Amino acid sequence: MSILFVLLTFLLVITITYFKRRPEPRPAVQPRPEMWARTAAPKMTPELGFEIPKGYCFHPGHTWVLDEGRQNARVGIDAFTGKVLGKIDGIEVAGLNRWVRQGQKVLTIKRGELVFDMLSPIEGVVSSVNSEVIKDPSLAVKDPYQNGWICVVKSPEVATNLRNLVQGPLVAPWMQNSISRISSMATQMAPALAQDGGVPVSGMISQLDSGSQRKIVHEFFLT
Repeated sequence: MSILFVLLTFLLVITITYFKRRPEPRPAVQPRPEMWARTAAPKMTPELGFEIPKGYCFHPGHTWVLDEGRQNARVGIDAFTGKVLGKIDGIEVAGLNRWVRQGQKVLTIKRGELVFDMLSPIEGVVSSVNSEVIKDPSLAVKDPYQNGWICVVKSPEVATNLRNLVQGPLVAPWMQNSISRISSMATQMAPALAQDGGVPVSGMISQLDSGSQRKIVHEFFLT
């Protein structure tokens, strides 16, 4: 009996020691959005004097979207916006996990005293924000189609949404029309703002009075 008791005690000690030494399970590492949300350099196609990024679709309010598959859609602002603003002092994006609708506010831009919203080209949940462009908004002007992207939206209806946007062979004529319209407006507001060939001076909006700035925002960014 005593031998059996000793054996049982020995087995109990071994069992307790084994479970004490077992490492506790570690929680699964959740990848940060920045770990995957990178984009390759777009293939630029010259059309009507513009460099058009292949595969990008554009909202009439001058934001763009790139379908990256698996319902992921990258969003940014186009080169026209950067030309008009010249520089950007701050960008604020709709919060992570927030649902945005196509044609409604997705980000806010600050340029001097001017603050205005820009519209989402896609509907879905904001799943990632480019922290680099938040820290350095000039990226959205210098490199709008690659490192200057703004956010990624998880969009279950991405294919349907893309049908509502300017894309393919329509992009260059649409850009050309935007340049012609803003050049005409600039000439009326301040003739010195139009360069030779009708292309507006970079950062022209900063040289206008607040009323004219709001007209430009309303006409081209639709807010």
